[in-house]
This record gives sequence, C-alpha cells and structure tokens, in this order.
Amino acid sequence: MDNLPVDGTPLAASPLTRAVLEIDEYAAGLGWDQPARLFALVDTARLREQEPSLAEQLGIDATTTASLTPVEQDEIPADVPLDEFLATIGWPEAVAGCAMTVERLMLPPSAEDSVPAGMDEAQLAKWVADHPDRQEVRMTVAVLRGGERESALRLREKDATSEVLTGSQLVPGLADALAATFES
Repeated sequence: MDNLPVDGTPLAASPLTRAVLEIDEYAAGLGWDQPARLFALVDTARLREQEPSLAEQLGIDATTTASLTPVEQDEIPADVPLDEFLATIGWPEAVAGCAMTVERLMLPPSAEDSVPAGMDEAQLAKWVADHPDRQEVRMTVAVLRGGERESALRLREKDATSEVLTGSQLVPGLADALAATFES
C-alpha cells in the first residue's frame, strides 16, 4: 500500500510531521552528498492570501491540503559552521517555523567506548569517517514558534521512504539551535 495521499505528500499525524516528511522527500530527490538546506515553514492559507504569486510558483492552489508550506531559503555558506550560521538567523512574524536538512556520519552507541581520548574536532571527524560501523544519515529537523518539534532520519543504506524514522526527540541539539532562531 502506498503511503501517499492523492496530492503526493506523505501521510502524517500532524502538519509538522507532514512538512518534515515533505522536506525529506524533496532532499531525497536531490540525492546524497548535498549541502545543508534551510526552510521557512509558513501557513499555507496565509501564503495563498498574502503572497499569491509565490504560492503559484510553489504550486499551491485552493486544492492544496497541507497547512504548512516549506519555503527553501538561500544557500547556507559552506565555510561557516552551522551553529554560527543559525545564530545569525531571525525570522519575520509570518514564518510559523523553520526546518533544516543536514547530512552527517553517525556511529552506533556501542562505538562511544572506543573513541580515543585527546582528539581535536578534525581528528575526531576523521576517526568517525574511517570507522567501519559508520552510517551516513540525512536529518531533517523542524520546529514551530510554539515549541513543537519533529525530525526525520534517513540512512543512506536504507534509502527508502518506508525506512524513514520520525520522532520529536531524534536530533535535540539541532532542534534547540533551530528553536533559538525564534528567540529575540
């Protein structure tokens, strides 16, 4: 059975989960080894009303059922660490939330005990990249102004929509950094 309704977007329990899965599918369509991407999440009805030309560009019309629309932002500078970049972001009131996709290498929890002591960040990154149990993962994390969070994780070795994991606490550090973009 297909997990997509008639309009092609993923079925999900909440509008935020649906937006995260929509962004994950978009990123999956671009392939792997992509830069991080930042999205504003806007109320779809408000977007149709206040920005009809943008809504039309995004393919949003009266039949669109999603209540949140992801709008990709300008490219994130590759030479700036994500935490520093996110610290420079501020959103206008029209933005209900934001989301980010980022690819990383991760290790299973069992590998934590074997991390050599005294490594700097570059050495640790190389150690993880060379580790035989490493996994490539794409994380899509979204937050709303009111505090709601959602994440989707896609492993490169299980690169299928049916294998995407979702949950509100999968990537708490990135969710915290995104939530901080709404604090002023």
